Amino acid sequence: MESSRGPPRVKNKQAAPVQISAEQLLREAVDRQEPGVQAPTQRFADLEELHEFQGRKRKEFEDYVRRNRINMNNWMRYAQWEIEQKEYRRARSIFERALDVDSTSVVLWVRYIEAEMKTRNINHARNLLDRAVTILPRIDKLWYKYAYMEETLGNIPGTRQVFERWMSWEPDENAWSAYIKLEKRYSEYERARAIFERFCHVHPEPRNWIKWARFEEEFGTSDLVREVFGQAVETLGEEFMDEKLFMAYARFEARLKEFERARAIYKYALDRMPRSKSVNLHKAYTTFEKQFGDREGVEDVILNKRRVQYEEAIKENPKNYDNWIDLARLEETSGDVERVRDAYERAIAQIPPTQEKRHWRRYIYLWIFYALWEEMENKDVERARQIYNECIKLIPHKKFTFAKIWLLKAHFEVRQMQLAAARKALGQAIGMSPKDKIFKGYIELELKLFEFSRCRTLYEKHIEWNPSNSQAWIKFSELERGLDDTDRTRAIFELAVQQETLDMPELVWKSYIDFEEEEGEYERTRALYERLLEKTDHVKVWISYAHFEINVPDEGEEEEAADEDEERPVSDEAKQRARKVFERAYKSMKDKELKEERVALLNAWKSFEQTHGTAADVDRVERQMPKRVKKRRRLETADGGMEFEEYMDYVFPADTESEAKLSKLLQRAQEWKKKQEGGA
Repeated sequence: MESSRGPPRVKNKQAAPVQISAEQLLREAVDRQEPGVQAPTQRFADLEELHEFQGRKRKEFEDYVRRNRINMNNWMRYAQWEIEQKEYRRARSIFERALDVDSTSVVLWVRYIEAEMKTRNINHARNLLDRAVTILPRIDKLWYKYAYMEETLGNIPGTRQVFERWMSWEPDENAWSAYIKLEKRYSEYERARAIFERFCHVHPEPRNWIKWARFEEEFGTSDLVREVFGQAVETLGEEFMDEKLFMAYARFEARLKEFERARAIYKYALDRMPRSKSVNLHKAYTTFEKQFGDREGVEDVILNKRRVQYEEAIKENPKNYDNWIDLARLEETSGDVERVRDAYERAIAQIPPTQEKRHWRRYIYLWIFYALWEEMENKDVERARQIYNECIKLIPHKKFTFAKIWLLKAHFEVRQMQLAAARKALGQAIGMSPKDKIFKGYIELELKLFEFSRCRTLYEKHIEWNPSNSQAWIKFSELERGLDDTDRTRAIFELAVQQETLDMPELVWKSYIDFEEEEGEYERTRALYERLLEKTDHVKVWISYAHFEINVPDEGEEEEAADEDEERPVSDEAKQRARKVFERAYKSMKDKELKEERVALLNAWKSFEQTHGTAADVDRVERQMPKRVKKRRRLETADGGMEFEEYMDYVFPADTESEAKLSKLLQRAQEWKKKQEGGA
């Protein structure tokens, strides 16, 4: 069964196997007797009985394979039995019949080939292997057996031819490695190099390129190793780059003391690979710099590592402006002007998707940091001015604005000695989108320049635009008072307290009262307290009123107090006025049943009497102090039921006495009613 395919076959010089007759078989069986085994002469009396037994056995095997043709185990047992009977032709016929049934059974082919190899029928085995790999070219086991047999026989050209036929089918990596190992065993390094080249183009995984580079490092030159790595980088491209390839390349250069080459390889890879695929590469680069680099090199590694992290975070969410700010600050530390500008330009190009101020809050800081960097660090004033102008154009001022950017623009112009431009910017801000912060910043700027008339004009515009801003009224009055214009100050306060929509009216009233008191206008101050009490009955107002009365000097004492810096004693008239205020406050709160406020007032009154009153006055206040008791009240639950809740309450002695008098009166009325009914 010689096949016409494959390489020319080496003829087997071994003689054909000798056919053993039945007599010889029987004689060998007798000679091979073992202890405990019945002798063949006892089993088979003569040759006729032996032939009869073989016939029965063959009939049984034939029946088996006839009943179940697709069961290869029956065929292989049948063939093995014939081999044991030294009937090689019969065994070969059985194997061929089985292959006609299923020519794709790998186990059958292997048994057939091994049977021929054991009997040293090399040509038969070679023909079978040729047929097997032709029918089943994707079964590596058959190719391995074929190559092993040829190499065992010393037929290296034939082995190489087998591998070439196998490689034409582009098998897996182990097959290529076996072919390369064959060439290395026989020192055929040029052939191995050519196989590596084909191997890496069929399986261009990074690990295979690294294997080739290690081979060249062992058997080739450093130039060949560099050529392999360069070819690997060019073949894989940026999409299939692997950190292990660059790490191996850089370590090779480091072993050759080519530290600059290794550093360039690390930087090339880190600039092109994403952070998720280059974690170990960063660690290797850091270790390399620590071993062979200087301080600048280590810092550069850290910068690159951080830069890659920020770039990846930006790719995931380009609208996360905190990452842009971190990246820009990182580039500022590197000192590369172009990198810094590129980072800021890319950042400000990420305009918020909506015109909602909450989306613009972090974005506007990118413009601010960019302008400040150009002005302070890069010293490019015109570019900074251009950044401010572009930012102001970009903000939708009809919907919202940022006072910070307007004020920074004005301060920038002031630093450049362009006062007119600063005023123009703030005036434009007030005209386009006025805000309290803009007015405040503009006024502070003019105050520093001592432009009081401009400040007055700005305050007027401010309170005209937002009359509910209490701080604006207070600051306006402080300005006029600082200019010693008390009439204007008083007029401003009068206008302020007449506003119905003040955000913090208590501050305005307090400032107004303090102003009149400091000016020595005690009657006006007293009148202001009375006006304030008509609007509110707050306990703090009453206490402040009482303290004011204590501090008001009597007639004739004002000039003395002005001349003397020492504290003067409180007069009895002042004490009496303060005590009357406390009594009025207590009566008012008692009528309105304000228990918490009455307690706070009594505590302040008691403190006053302890400082300025007698023991009898203190005792009179203490008798009015309440007791804190625990009470229960009924509450309705959500399901309509009832429950009780405990709470703390104050019980005042005056209220208890009035209730006791009322209860006694009611009791006497009931007794009188009973007497009237009994008399009737």
